[in-house]
Amino acid sequence: MSAGHTAVTASGTADGEPVISCETPQDECGVRDVLDRLGDKWSVYVVVELASGVLRFKELQRRIHGGISQRMLTLTVRRLERDGLVKRTVYPTIPPQVEYELTEMGHSLTHLVKSLADWSIAHRPAIAEAREAYDARPAEDVRT
Repeated sequence: MSAGHTAVTASGTADGEPVISCETPQDECGVRDVLDRLGDKWSVYVVVELASGVLRFKELQRRIHGGISQRMLTLTVRRLERDGLVKRTVYPTIPPQVEYELTEMGHSLTHLVKSLADWSIAHRPAIAEAREAYDARPAEDVRT
């Protein structure tokens, strides 16, 4: 798929129309921008953890499995804040206490994340089976 191509090649609706389609590479229909944010390694983890409520920075860092660094968490929450998905509150204490929470728009995203998680769980066995079948193929059958 080229950088500007976002059309779905298989028909996605009953009338044969693609689910997503941008007419030209110059057509920024908004999909790529959002998918770039949500497709990075940490943003979805942050959204999932903040769905349960307000968290301080260190609490959020501890809850994210996979060991996110302080720097990467800082960059991730700043990007999510910039996009309007996360609200950051700083309390004037020494040291400053910082809390993060999802905005209304951020909470609306949790339904989509849950749907993706549900899909992943439902298809996990089939994906594992497909991977095993693929890995079992002779090397000359696997095309790059």
